[in-house]
Amino acid sequence: MGDARDAVRDRVRAACLALPETHERLSHGAPSFFVGPGRGKGFLMVVRGQRGEDRVALWCAAPRGAQEAYVTRSPEQYFVPPYFGHRGWLGVYLDRELPWDEVLGAIEDAWLAIAPRRLVEALPAPPGG
Repeated sequence: MGDARDAVRDRVRAACLALPETHERLSHGAPSFFVGPGRGKGFLMVVRGQRGEDRVALWCAAPRGAQEAYVTRSPEQYFVPPYFGHRGWLGVYLDRELPWDEVLGAIEDAWLAIAPRRLVEALPAPPGG
């Protein structure tokens, strides 16, 4: 089972580090991702085994209102993470067969919620947009 968790963590890492000016470091004992110069601002953590659970999840920044919408719509896949939930962060279970594009969407939304405006404005427009 550890191999599957490592593979998911590696996919999350690759997706995060592909975003501009993103870097990784441990924070609160978890692989965490930051955006911006210097130490940057945190936008996502890969958390394993919190509250006695043997699970892997993302704790990530989210746009205003997203936490409530996602948790209400799909509580088996999304949750309010402890410690960060009061700031609007969203928890995403990674062991629930969530389509990868939804995981990528949560990662990108987290980055966009925290990234400096100059980085967001420098992103290329999506194809057809």
